[in-house]
Amino acid sequence: MTSLFVAVAIVVVVGVAALILRRRQLVDVPTQKEWTVPAQIDPADLHGGGEIPSPSWSIAVFTSASCHVCADVVSKARVLQSSQVNVLEFEYGAHRSLHDKYRIDAVPTLVVVDSEGVVRRHFLGPVTATDLWAAVAQTRDPATGSDGNTAGDCSSR
Repeated sequence: MTSLFVAVAIVVVVGVAALILRRRQLVDVPTQKEWTVPAQIDPADLHGGGEIPSPSWSIAVFTSASCHVCADVVSKARVLQSSQVNVLEFEYGAHRSLHDKYRIDAVPTLVVVDSEGVVRRHFLGPVTATDLWAAVAQTRDPATGSDGNTAGDCSSR
């Protein structure tokens, strides 16, 4: 009988220990990551710091060679290249210092920047050509849109 009592006591102690250890090992549900987007880009980073006259607007796309969506976003942005709009790609491997400087932690990150370096619009992740082109047109000429919000425009969220 004593051996039965000892066995039950051991089972109870082990069960309580297991419950305590399990509670300690439970991990809180992870919080949702909020990606950072720079509010301003140094114009020297966009125009090489030289004496070349800078265009009124720049579109900077922060990418990574391993990102399959990045190439698509860059190709959609390149269509907007003109004498008034400069389109630049900053691939992580080639421009890691800029990714670090502006705390780019998700690619593709696309920013529409005015001549002073102020980020006026941004997109994180994939974007349709229609949404990108409409957002850039509305940013360059606010009279082209009614409220400044476009589908896919992360700056209004």
